Amino acid sequence: MNPSETFTPEANPWMVINKNIEKYQIPSLGRSIWQISNTFIPYIGLWILIVSSLSVSYWLTALLIIMAAGFLVRLFIIFHDCGHGSYFKSQKVNRIVGMFFGILAFTPYDKWHNQHMKHHGTVGNLDKRGVGDVWTLTKEEYLACDKWERFKYRVYRNPLVMFGIGSLFVFLFQNRLTQKVMTRKEKLNVYFTNTALLLIFIVMSLTIGFTAFLIIQLLILYIAAVSGLWLFYLQHQYEDVTWFRNKDWNYRIVALEGSSFVKFPKLLQWFSGNIGFHHIHHLNARIPNYYLSKCYHENTILKEVKPVTFLMSLRSLKLRLWDEQIHKMVSFGGRQ
Repeated sequence: MNPSETFTPEANPWMVINKNIEKYQIPSLGRSIWQISNTFIPYIGLWILIVSSLSVSYWLTALLIIMAAGFLVRLFIIFHDCGHGSYFKSQKVNRIVGMFFGILAFTPYDKWHNQHMKHHGTVGNLDKRGVGDVWTLTKEEYLACDKWERFKYRVYRNPLVMFGIGSLFVFLFQNRLTQKVMTRKEKLNVYFTNTALLLIFIVMSLTIGFTAFLIIQLLILYIAAVSGLWLFYLQHQYEDVTWFRNKDWNYRIVALEGSSFVKFPKLLQWFSGNIGFHHIHHLNARIPNYYLSKCYHENTILKEVKPVTFLMSLRSLKLRLWDEQIHKMVSFGGRQ
């Protein structure tokens, strides 16, 4: 079933959908604390094991680093939920926990979440691209570009550049910088995050050694950043995605047609904090990650969104442009 044929503003089923999923947006203090416990404590424990393993086996160290990166991705999901005010009833607690995990994820809380909120308000809108999105041009825009602009776009959309270089660039450099358009609060939060990271770097270097800490931290961050960027890419860059011009844009329709449902194996679903249920997240960002799966399984209408499988995710890498004539993502050669 095509979601656009069922979920139309004229048919107005939104009151029913909203009522059905509103009950999932009330956070559970017990579940939030348990998720923090089974994520943060193992992450710290893995750091201790990684340092200890250096004198045992580098192969063991590598395995532990990969595991730690998985837990860092999960910590980032908690950070993400706190910014939406969905993790605790208290917004003060959301901010404190979110800022703390943001430091561990090399991400300033206020800067990132202000951009992310704009992303939620403009996702899938061809007339409001640019904030918190993967750079996407229409086929017509690309053909109208000069050679230099086409070259920059091709480089940006190259998977090796986007995931291989772009991931570290975002978390190590872009997140460290302020911009003129940012508010004073956002700038101060960037300075606070940078200072906290510097203190962690000094303390850890004095504790386990400068080189050891640098290598371990960079490897954990790199694996987590590549994984996180891949997850973000799949959320709005896939074969059946839909974009709209502003006059036709509706955030509820975009949630179901412009935000993916990525079907992960249970283990990856756990480490990714249920972020694969992204269509539900865009319908109601106040639902904490630990209720997304329950919301999906208890509401048949949400299951009508076609899932993105692993093979489909690989094919999506060749899709670089939005063709407004056929309403599909296409490759540079115009093929779907």
